[in-house]
Amino acid sequence: MTAGNSLGELFERRLTFPDFEPQTRLARLVGLDDHKARLAKLLGLLVNPAGLEEWARRHHPGAGELLDTVLRRPPLVVLAGDVGSGKTELAETIGDVVARTERIELTLLPLSLSSRGQGRVGEMTQLISAAFDHTVAEAAKLKAAGGRARGGIILLIDEADALAQSREAAQMHHEDRAGVNALIRGIDRIAAGKLPAAVIMCTNRLGALDPAVRRRAADVLSFSRPNESQREAVLTARLGPLGIGKRDIGALVAATGPKKGSREHGFTFSDLTQRLMPAIVLDAYPSKPVAGARALEIALSLPPTPPFRDGDAR
Repeated sequence: MTAGNSLGELFERRLTFPDFEPQTRLARLVGLDDHKARLAKLLGLLVNPAGLEEWARRHHPGAGELLDTVLRRPPLVVLAGDVGSGKTELAETIGDVVARTERIELTLLPLSLSSRGQGRVGEMTQLISAAFDHTVAEAAKLKAAGGRARGGIILLIDEADALAQSREAAQMHHEDRAGVNALIRGIDRIAAGKLPAAVIMCTNRLGALDPAVRRRAADVLSFSRPNESQREAVLTARLGPLGIGKRDIGALVAATGPKKGSREHGFTFSDLTQRLMPAIVLDAYPSKPVAGARALEIALSLPPTPPFRDGDAR
């Protein structure tokens, strides 16, 4: 880490897994079981390749070349999709599953928004480089000479398109290009060192990411708004215990979905959990119980968050 860059400047906070709180948050992400399982496996291989080697020795002892191909993938996973689709929440909590499965301690380092800097020449590049310096140094301490790693590091870059925007853009400033170069060098350093570390990037604009960054992704997980069954699961889990029956839940599922002729998009996960649910509770509190009919009225009065378009201004 370069002199003058404190951890507070580089990272929003430091989270350690396993931990009960992120485990609980992850369990609330209904309808994303496939994404959870896939991301957990990917990160498990990236931060602790010894697990895959053990599996190969047990089931496919002659698959050396295939094993090498899988393990040589860059330590980057991109989560891409619409706003409020659960990308950041999954990225911030999936480390708990990986830590428990791999039986190692994991540390999540969410890159601070201040890493964009104040516009001074060279500042963003210096901050990004310092963040990767710290990540590499911490991961190097956890690398084992052979066998299972002693721990792992996950570097989380939210709103990644703000830092990793394509260098092909004609209007891109030289400082922004240098920042993208620093990101790519950091990812390559982790890969070259075969360190127990991984990078997760979250973005609403996959197409805006630099092609060299996209090429380095071991996988890209796409996120969309909850479908009918996912909305039903979210609503039932939260309103069912309040005595809201299946008929009222069904009406709420329809009310929070796309509307033919008026809107093509339904509610996001965050629309359901951060806007609709609090509105229903606060409407009833403190003098009356939650009622299905009133909950439906509230749902119909709340417009869903508009979809993020790739050309939208930030």
